[in-house]
Amino acid sequence: MLIGVPKEIKNHEYRVGMAPASVREAVKHDHQVIVQSNAGEGINCSDDDYRAAGAEIVDDAAEVFARADMIVKVKEPQAVERAMLRDGQVLFTYLHLAPDPDQTRDLVESGAVCIAYETVTSPRGGLPLLAPMSKVAGRMAIQAGAYCLEHPHGGRGMLLGGVPGVDPAKVVILGAGVVGTHATHIAVGMGADVWVIDRNPEVLESHWQHFGRSTNTVFSTDDAIERHVTEADLVIGGVLIPGAEAPKLVTAEMVRNMRPGAVIVDVAIDQGGCCETSRPTTHAEPTYIVDGVVHYCVANMPGGVPLTSTYALNNVTLPHVLTLANKGYARALLDDPHLRAGLNVHRGRVTQREVAHDLGYEYVDPEQELAAA
Repeated sequence: MLIGVPKEIKNHEYRVGMAPASVREAVKHDHQVIVQSNAGEGINCSDDDYRAAGAEIVDDAAEVFARADMIVKVKEPQAVERAMLRDGQVLFTYLHLAPDPDQTRDLVESGAVCIAYETVTSPRGGLPLLAPMSKVAGRMAIQAGAYCLEHPHGGRGMLLGGVPGVDPAKVVILGAGVVGTHATHIAVGMGADVWVIDRNPEVLESHWQHFGRSTNTVFSTDDAIERHVTEADLVIGGVLIPGAEAPKLVTAEMVRNMRPGAVIVDVAIDQGGCCETSRPTTHAEPTYIVDGVVHYCVANMPGGVPLTSTYALNNVTLPHVLTLANKGYARALLDDPHLRAGLNVHRGRVTQREVAHDLGYEYVDPEQELAAA
């Protein structure tokens, strides 16, 4: 198979779909890889590094999209990239379609086979291709929140962990999943007063066993969310419903009642955000203020640390890239129900239930669709 790796073009996105080591593995399996020139700049890998791994370097994205059987990316294709997709071409990347009707429409119209990292599952029910970036984003969320709490950046002027004789900041983390757990690690390490809210008693029990009395766990109700959010100095939004738009747990009224200079870091913004006042921002302009509350809603947070993020992502995506290339996409998806869960759009039809429900498309069962094809 001819695999194409374009340079990412989303604002301040420096990750790359395949590092040179991944290219070398694909070439060892007798596949060809073409890489757009300078695609690896953000991870300090030159075109010569890719050539040494066996890749062919091409000048522009147009050639990558025109020639490749499968496109391997990191972020969802931007409009100019979607226009270059063709019927039957495989796209393997993050998509986050539920809150993005324009992208979904373009992918449906392209006729491409679109497999989303974020909905591929594991035998244990996890999301193994989303987890590494959730870990990065969870850790970055506390860094970003601590920065935004500084007065010059619009915040309350608080040190997250306080000092002897001065209270630390109250950090409220919505969701005790991968994002929440890794945010907790950093917040506890910085000495914050950490409160974790989740609706799953078993998850809260596991969290308590892991962190003990260094955090406070709260069962999620509207009353609990309202009470703790309005008292918080920093709120981390880490909730996720796989494939679907994030629930709006923090209302605009809650935001109005928060302390002036408090901060919301909405990690769920890729899926539409869990706060009613959230809207996507970029690394270039990461924050805005609503009712005195600083909102940090960067939609590609891990792109700010591309060296860490690229290799963490490649560790989990490479086996699937090789499977798709070795077997062909149809056989690979039919053989593996967990990889098949990543199929969101197949040649003009929506094959992901939550996306179809949220955006008003007819849902087509992916196994039946593939078998018929």
